[in-house]
Amino acid sequence: MRHFLNINALNKIDVLELIQRALELKAGAKPNYKSLTVSNLFFENSTRTHSSFQMAENKLGLQQIKIDPQSSSMSKGESLIDTLKTLKAIGVDIAVIRHSVTSWYDDVLNLEGHAIPQLVNAGDGSGQHPSQSLLDLVTIYEQFGHFSGLNIRIVGDLKHSRVARSNAEVLKNLGAKMTFSGPESWRPKDFEQFGEFVGIDQDWSQLDVVMFLRVQHERITQTENQTFLARQYHEQYGLNIARYEQLKEHAIIMHPAPVNRDVEIADELVESDKSRIFEQITNGVFARMAILEYVMEADNATD
Repeated sequence: MRHFLNINALNKIDVLELIQRALELKAGAKPNYKSLTVSNLFFENSTRTHSSFQMAENKLGLQQIKIDPQSSSMSKGESLIDTLKTLKAIGVDIAVIRHSVTSWYDDVLNLEGHAIPQLVNAGDGSGQHPSQSLLDLVTIYEQFGHFSGLNIRIVGDLKHSRVARSNAEVLKNLGAKMTFSGPESWRPKDFEQFGEFVGIDQDWSQLDVVMFLRVQHERITQTENQTFLARQYHEQYGLNIARYEQLKEHAIIMHPAPVNRDVEIADELVESDKSRIFEQITNGVFARMAILEYVMEADNATD
């Protein structure tokens, strides 16, 4: 079986092939249709990821089995593992899952002798967000045509962001020069293996890509939420006009969204010329089509 759980578990060739396939689909390439069923299990609220996967599935002709975890047997205490076994038993081929538990899939993959659907990770706790990572890679590659030597900075709530964790590793492996910035209290020590933690304005004019992160109010502590000041955060770590104007001509701004306007990015800059935020959302559909085709290939091989 082939799952898509962590983009950093793929080799460089597979990542680049997924990027190329997403761009081919965006350019109008014919999708690889297959008569399969898919179920989207979202244990956390989501607009972009959930609807993007639904659109990708529609474009691929997949039959969707709709299940709301909050009104399913999981609300009665059924485990995720038993739910997946049940879905496979009734004929579901692929399960797209977002869960609040980091690395929720570890226990599932340790199963022996039990059939489950092929799994796609739509985000796990503060761990990985591989489909978001792929759409970010597609957006950067679409702009520059390569990753090697690009100066990329990720700014904000690094500690709680699965986007930052997924992107930091894969971008470094693809040859980008990574730096990070944000509040010291949200600085993960293990990010040192990916790049340097710097002041936000350090070498600002040399950056090619600046990726801002949403403040994860649902994951930070109650004390942090009570003392958080949006205006102060914006002044210290946000994109304002002064910083925007210092960026080089071809630099781009990214954000996984939803954007807290006038917190991470000034309201008037969210849709500025350098912004690729809504293009990221568009690219997300084609990236997720490429992901679903990727896991479907394993099924094709058994036909």
